Amino acid sequence: MSLRNQLEEKLDRFEELERQLVDPAVLANPNLVAAAAREHGSLGKLAKKYRRFKSLNDQIAEAQAMIDGKDSEMREMAEAEIPDLREERESLWDELLGMTIGGEDAQRDRIVMEIRAGTGGDEAALFARDLYEMYKHYAETKGWKMEILDMNATELGGFKELILGLEGEGVFRELQYESGGHRVQRVPETETKGRIQTSMATVAVLPEPEDVEIDIKPDDYRKDIFCASGPGGQHVNKTASAIRLTHLESGIVVQCQDEKSQHKNFAKALRVLKTRLYEAKRQAEHDKRASERKTLVGSGDRSQRIRTYNFAENRVSDHRINLTLYKLDAILAGDVQPLTDALMDYDRQQLRREMGSDD
Repeated sequence: MSLRNQLEEKLDRFEELERQLVDPAVLANPNLVAAAAREHGSLGKLAKKYRRFKSLNDQIAEAQAMIDGKDSEMREMAEAEIPDLREERESLWDELLGMTIGGEDAQRDRIVMEIRAGTGGDEAALFARDLYEMYKHYAETKGWKMEILDMNATELGGFKELILGLEGEGVFRELQYESGGHRVQRVPETETKGRIQTSMATVAVLPEPEDVEIDIKPDDYRKDIFCASGPGGQHVNKTASAIRLTHLESGIVVQCQDEKSQHKNFAKALRVLKTRLYEAKRQAEHDKRASERKTLVGSGDRSQRIRTYNFAENRVSDHRINLTLYKLDAILAGDVQPLTDALMDYDRQQLRREMGSDD
């Protein structure tokens, strides 16, 4: 599907939501109103820009018709207008390219991020915590909301697994680039001989669907309730509040035990389950058009090693675009923007080349 067709679909959906938000049948259901309003809000910026882009195309076509006409006064007026119209259209097209990086999910304002320790034992778990701190500080600078949906902590303060929910404008479009394998090279605190160890962690960034997009009924999953536990198997919650959901058709299993409330853990687990089901559907669609995605670095392939963090050299290397920055300390402190900007610019240039016939 071409970028222009994707934009047409987004505008059609935005206008459909506009109609829904004044439909008495929808207004009678608070849940439908909330879902429609949230989706309408997330599409608004893109849809309005594309509507303006289409209007500029129409104005340029009308001006061109005047130039081709016989009225000399109208011709002069049109010739004077066209350069400004084309300049605005080109600027808008560039903005639209940037906003649509990430495909059909580019405007999602809610995601689920999963960080897992890989090879490297305790050092990998500590690195997973470093990544969490990096994203936490980055989210703060962007004004995004972050919450922990589930965690599996180690006795040394690391994470075997951490599941986060993030919400805010541009959150998927920017954080999609973090999906993949992250490698760290450093001397662990427990290493007495000063030897550098290489460890891994993986990150998955999943767009969170609206409730109306993934409909899960209680009969679709098995719900298990158990006691939450902390590092070393030590019980941190003696009441049965942890929740495990098993989706019967797909076999997907999620669990949440971070809250003391069974109800809150269930709500979080359901969010993660819906997100993973949506991701499975999304991935199947992406696989069908894999050739389209190979040139885009934000493809979300979590088997790919995307980045190396070398502490001895204060270096971060992104292997997808051969970018090296000697500011590891600043990046781990939350200054991820230079990486994100470079990756987005690369994808923008790729899109401009591939979709050149559209602009």
